Order: sequence, then C-alpha cells, then structure tokens
Amino acid sequence: MGDFDSYGRLTADLEPPYAVVDLAAFRRNADDLVRRAAGTPIRVASKSVRCRALITEALQRPGFHGVMAYSLPEALWLARNGVDDILMGYPTVHRAALRELAADADAAARITLMIDDVQHLEFIKATTGGGERIQVCLDVDASLRIFGQHLGVRRSPLRTPEQVLALAHTVAADDAFELVGVMFYEAQIAGLPDTSPAVRWVKRRSAAELSERRGLVVDAVKQVAPLRLVNSGGTGSLEVSSADPAVTEVTAGSGLYGPTLFDKYDVFQPEHAVAYALGVVRRPAPRIATLFGGGYIASGPAKKSRQPSPTWPAGLGLLGTEGAGEVQTPVRGESARGLRIGDRVWMRYAKAGELLERFDRLYAIDGTELTELVTYRGEGKNFG
Repeated sequence: MGDFDSYGRLTADLEPPYAVVDLAAFRRNADDLVRRAAGTPIRVASKSVRCRALITEALQRPGFHGVMAYSLPEALWLARNGVDDILMGYPTVHRAALRELAADADAAARITLMIDDVQHLEFIKATTGGGERIQVCLDVDASLRIFGQHLGVRRSPLRTPEQVLALAHTVAADDAFELVGVMFYEAQIAGLPDTSPAVRWVKRRSAAELSERRGLVVDAVKQVAPLRLVNSGGTGSLEVSSADPAVTEVTAGSGLYGPTLFDKYDVFQPEHAVAYALGVVRRPAPRIATLFGGGYIASGPAKKSRQPSPTWPAGLGLLGTEGAGEVQTPVRGESARGLRIGDRVWMRYAKAGELLERFDRLYAIDGTELTELVTYRGEGKNFG
C-alpha cells in the first residue's frame, strides 16, 4: 500500500483529478524486474509507461536496454529524442511514418519493424518506394493450443518453424530488408493472474510447449540470418522467458507502475507506484461519497477487472449499478462516513500507461519532494 497520507499532504494544493508516481516505489519495482530477469536485458514497453522522463529513468538503470514501441510515429519521435534501440511491438501500416523511416538513415539504424506476413514487406516497399534498408523482426505466435482451444492473444499467423523459416527466407532474399530478430509474446502466461489451479496448470503447460517450439524456431531462422535479438515475455512472465537459453532479451513495462491487474500473481508483487486522486463532490448517503470523474476503464474484455479500484481510504468499493463514470463515480463503504465535500479519494488503474492518456502531467513524489513530469499527452503526442 502506498503512503497516501504523505501523497495527500504533498499534493494538497493541486486540483483533482491528478495522477502521481512514487519514484521510490518505481525504482524498487525496476530493481525487482531486474532481479526476476536474472541477467537477461529488459526492454522497456513504452505503451505501459507513456512518459519520456520515466522511460529514461528506467533505461538509465542497470539491467534495462532499449524500448519496445507500439507506434511507428512514436518510435521515430523517441529515436529523435535520443533512444538508440527501438523494437516495434506490432506491425505498422502508417504510410507517412514508413516514408520518414526509409528517408532517415539514423532512424533506420535505431528502429526495427515487426512483421509476420509477406504482405507487410510488400506494403512497406510499395509505400516507401525504396530508401534506407529496413530492419525487421518476425513476430511468432506464442499461444497455447490444447484440447481444441486457442489460449492466448490473436497476433501472428506464424507458428511452426517451417512457417517462420519460409518468411525468413523471403526477407533474407530482399535487399530492402535486414532480418535481425524474432519475438514471442506469451500473453497466456504474462497476462493471467494466478487465480486458480487451472490457470497455474495452463501456465506451466504453455511454458513447456513454448520453450520447445521457440528453440526449434530460433534454430531454423539462424540458418538464414545471424539473429541479434530473440525477444520474449512481459511483466508477468519474466522468470519463464529469461530462463530459456534461446531468449536474448525480455520486455516489461507494467511492472514499473504496479497496476491492479498484477495484484494476484504468485511469484511477484509490484508496489503500487502510480495512483490518481479524485475529489468528493457529493454525499448522497451516509456510506456513499460521489467523486468527480474517474471513469478510466482499461482496454481488454469489458469486465470488472478493467475498472479502476478505490484504494484510499481503505474499505471503499464501486457501486455495481454505476461503476466508474464519465463525470461521477460513487464509492461505498464504512470509511465513506468520514469523507467530506472537497476530500480526496485515491484510485488505482487496472493497467499501466493507458491511464496517462487522461493526464498531461504526472506528479513525481520523491521522498518529500514533488516535481512535475510531462506525459506523452502533455507533449501533444497521441499515438493511438
């Protein structure tokens, strides 16, 4: 639990809603990610941070190297602001950004595009019409398929060593591209809290299957190109991914902030480094206080786990009939009796960086010091 009494004193003059980051907790989370990665370099997932100052803070710590970007315009912006090694986490069809990349030797040396289909190559060439050689990484499906079910996210059509090798040959035969890596994102391990024996079994089974298949894929692609990177993992699967000798780097970002989706994992527990404050504007009943705004719903399946959580004062919960609203969020509990008009309630977000699409500033608390950090949004950047 964060020191919300201290947060409240330091931010007493601010007008809610506002968000804070506890830098001491952020740094402890970073250290714990490094411990869990056990010597494997960690690439910072920018979508889970969305604040250049905090991306830089992480990259300056031993154990971190490079950024995984979620948008090519974002990657170009980061490259021009000093980030040396940027791996795209997703394919792009942003034509203007592709033309910029192909026309900029420095950016092309810093940025690696993600592909999983020959059509990506065709689209890039048709869009750019030539230019700098483009570095590419192959995204390989890391889901578990068992009992006729697909367990994991729907990402790449590439799965078998034969499929990946065929695309690798196509890339290697085209002078417009350089094949530098392969990536595997095991969402069914990294993104699932340990809430039941069934989930734990799925994770163990998936880790075993993926380790074997990943090794075969990497060995196959190395016949075609000397890979510089084999990326895998997320905050929830660092131990699993880093233990595989085929993996050269892992990716993490959410673990720096410690959102609520990571509250129920067996092997790690990040601290609550980021929270936001809402003001009490109504008292409709003795055990209910109504807050202004706060309906910041995280992406993913539309269910309770994507709602924000009232965290301080302790013992508050959302109303099932209203949830977190666009302009008002009622909270209920015994501790609501002590809330007065103008008081603040601290909330935690379900995911990490998405929250900062709501705020231009992130107020950094470092002991007794309060400073302002500018978010992507505060810099006028919206990358979708």
